[in-house]
Amino acid sequence: MPDLIPLPPLADDNLMSATIPVDLSSNTPKPLYRKVTGPLSPGDQLDITADARVSNACGYPSGTRYTIGVGWHLWYYVYAGAGITVQPWTRLGHLQGANVTPDMHHLDLHINRVHTIPADWTPGARMAVVLQADAHSTAWKSNGGGDTLTVDSGYGQLIVRPWVAPPPAPPAPVEA
Repeated sequence: MPDLIPLPPLADDNLMSATIPVDLSSNTPKPLYRKVTGPLSPGDQLDITADARVSNACGYPSGTRYTIGVGWHLWYYVYAGAGITVQPWTRLGHLQGANVTPDMHHLDLHINRVHTIPADWTPGARMAVVLQADAHSTAWKSNGGGDTLTVDSGYGQLIVRPWVAPPPAPPAPVEA
């Protein structure tokens, strides 16, 4: 990352959602992890890595077991303070996805991206980076609806490594 200097990594392993509802839509994600950066400026870069694990026990032990599609993705928004929801959310890169079968039971979710802070970013604004996931299946009503995937505590983390412009050099001394 040319002309940028690394800041200490920011990590969060506080799980936000312990379950993900299974439905037909792939547009109903739940936030799993979130990390807020320090002040950023256009051209700064974030190296982001996130992991989580989900378990498919839907229908166990006496219901219908079925395969569930899982999509996971990174998003960001301008952080304006705790409890304040800011729009819009912007997706970072493409979506990831895989199926978790009843026999597989566990599915590891991994994603990483390098993101350059856009030119229209307000210098000094902070960013919230969020790992989200959704669960969907055409068989979602097999057990009457209401099935959920478990997000396994202790198996995930979101790490944001900021790279920022170096501070300006001090002015040269003026000779008398």
